[in-house]
Amino acid sequence: MPVQANQIDFQGKFEQGALVRGTVPAGSQITLNGQDVKVTPNGEFAIGFEREAKAEQMLEVVYPNGLTELKPLKIAAREYKIDRVTGISKKIMKPDPQAQKRAAEDAKQTRAARNKFIDQTAFMQDFIWPVTGRISGVYGSQRVYNDVPGNPHYGVDVARPTGTVVVAPADGVITLSVADMFYSGGTMIIDHGYGVSSTFLHLSKLYVKEGDKVTQGQKLAEIGATGRATGPHLDWRLNWFQMRLDPVSIVPSMKSVLTAEKAINN
Repeated sequence: MPVQANQIDFQGKFEQGALVRGTVPAGSQITLNGQDVKVTPNGEFAIGFEREAKAEQMLEVVYPNGLTELKPLKIAAREYKIDRVTGISKKIMKPDPQAQKRAAEDAKQTRAARNKFIDQTAFMQDFIWPVTGRISGVYGSQRVYNDVPGNPHYGVDVARPTGTVVVAPADGVITLSVADMFYSGGTMIIDHGYGVSSTFLHLSKLYVKEGDKVTQGQKLAEIGATGRATGPHLDWRLNWFQMRLDPVSIVPSMKSVLTAEKAINN
């Protein structure tokens, strides 16, 4: 049967900060706003929309038979909250030149890890929370440290005691495992394939090393308060290559997960 137009399926919301996954007929080619999107041999793909993504975007699909479909996308805007954090030490707020150099080297390492392309399809799994508990920080919020505006927060924070175990939200390969980065402390990155990766910050103990293959639910590390943190919590970040996205866009609501946990334990 010849491939017809509108043979594309999406999973996710079209809104700022979201990761959207989808499928097309095997052998199709995709571009988003003129940029090539990597597609698996089976026709699976992921695309992302950054914090300030424009409302109107264009997806183009070239099917195996040469038929081209233009699919306009409407990206919903989000409102972001302001968080004020006090008590950050002066050496963190105004690091000395040596510390700045170290932070720059850390950033170079994380960029390199996220630039890697791993040919696996774990990014299509139903992701789980790496840890459950009270959400203490949300994606996109503008943080003000000691009354000095900082960069937006690009993760979701879950507050739990030091030593709480962190598990893999999906299968993947560890592309970074560093015990002590300047800003993020214990830091780990899992590549789930095709540019989709999870990053965990402020860890107190790391169980796995770079190059290890991990499976969903596997124990990876322990929560801590290392690096730029005022208390123990997990900062979970989601990326599509270098684009910083909201992990909440690919997991069930924390409320529903906690309700289910409570029902099981009672």
